[in-house]
Amino acid sequence: MNREEAFQLLTEYTKNPNLIKHALSVEAAMRACAKKFNEDEEKWGLVGLLHDFDYEVHPTLDKHPIEGSKILREKGYAEEIVRAILSHADHTGVARESLMEKAIFACDELCGFVVAVALVRPNKSLAEVEMDSVKKKFKDKAFARNVKREDIFKGAEELGVPLDEHIGMVIRALQEIAGELGL
Repeated sequence: MNREEAFQLLTEYTKNPNLIKHALSVEAAMRACAKKFNEDEEKWGLVGLLHDFDYEVHPTLDKHPIEGSKILREKGYAEEIVRAILSHADHTGVARESLMEKAIFACDELCGFVVAVALVRPNKSLAEVEMDSVKKKFKDKAFARNVKREDIFKGAEELGVPLDEHIGMVIRALQEIAGELGL
């Protein structure tokens, strides 16, 4: 499966522009992470792009991403991609074992948080987002309250990357696609 086919699948199931932007942001972060670890950027990017593709049609914990994984298998996606997507959500019970599985967990919540930080900057721009501003917002429990900070910290730890390094990598990855994200 290639990126174009994956994007078509994403947009077939996801109509909300913000969810599509989230998928694009996690794709960019996963590609950056793959590059850091000398892994397959295409494969890791597909995991990022598709990790929430079924969320709009299956928004409950009992269905997302479990129902989506069935669709991916029917479409012929490799089991390692399906497994990584299942592992990004603790409630599925799929333990994160591979580096790619750890990376999707580490990138998902952090991408959402970095975008939220950008949205409160004066120009709503990723160019204005710096590590210190992200770390400062971690302490504000009212800010982006749906983002689980403990998952961000746990993700970097599981990936074996210092938190600051991980935040910096994700910020840079998102800044590279700021135009696509409208930020």
